[in-house]
Amino acid sequence: MLPVFNKLFPLWAILVSLIAFFFSAPFSSLASAIVPLLALVMFMMGLTLNKDDVLRIARDPKPVLIGVLLQFVLMPMLALTLANMLQLSNQLTVGMVLVGSCAGGTASNVICYLAKGDVALSISMTMTSTLVGVIATPLLCTFYLSETISVDTWSMLISILQMVFVPVLSGFAINYWFATKVLKVEALLPTASVVIILLIIGIVVALNSDQILEVGLFTLIAVVLHNLLGLVGGFYLSRLFGLNLKQSQTIAIEVGMQNSGLGVALALQFFSATAALPGALFSVWHNISGSILASVWGRKRNSLEYLLRDEELSKIN
Repeated sequence: MLPVFNKLFPLWAILVSLIAFFFSAPFSSLASAIVPLLALVMFMMGLTLNKDDVLRIARDPKPVLIGVLLQFVLMPMLALTLANMLQLSNQLTVGMVLVGSCAGGTASNVICYLAKGDVALSISMTMTSTLVGVIATPLLCTFYLSETISVDTWSMLISILQMVFVPVLSGFAINYWFATKVLKVEALLPTASVVIILLIIGIVVALNSDQILEVGLFTLIAVVLHNLLGLVGGFYLSRLFGLNLKQSQTIAIEVGMQNSGLGVALALQFFSATAALPGALFSVWHNISGSILASVWGRKRNSLEYLLRDEELSKIN
């Protein structure tokens, strides 16, 4: 039952967004809960990590390093370019760049699993980009936004440490010392993460219910293009680096699916509710596009012809 619920995440995200839009008061009253909720998701992500994930990166760091490099170079550049092309307001541009500067989201691991990609690589990339993002995200925001808006780099760094690094490290430590106990609840963690992310989406949509109709169209176009170009760029650029088909598909998912929940939390804490709108839209859209992509790639990978082609391309590389 729970796996089915998780697979229908895009549908729940749309439904929650609609409910929050039309009945905003109950959700908007929970605005102060966004940061603790995000920290809880990060803690649960830490619970899924173990020393084998760290050792895996040490044994074969190339795909992870390429993926993380593409994540933090490609996505913020695309965000700023699209925001300028579509002439978005300063606050919406801030939101776009915040999402682009964040690490990969935990939903990418689920999407990668459904796409029959390299799940180990996906988890390793999410973990690495999350830790790198503690420093990279505030620095990238300062670099791309300093000419248009004041960015409190140090305060943002402290906030990310509190919302991301400490919860992930705590989850990892608990899993390391109490692995058998964590194993008993591990199956519930993805569903719990989905429920919390849905609640975050609902809160952000509710906070922006008055502005969505005014700024929604161009912002939605920017968000959709940001995600799609990230998926395409992640795939083809990783192929140019010599990675095989399965690895490139995994990196495409990781690069295109951001931790938009973190972008939302940072936007609300340091900027405005309007700046959080791109992150909220991204949360909904990237799960829809990711699910579609997972369905297509998953079916193809089941075919013998596709498997043989993948093997042949891997040998060439």
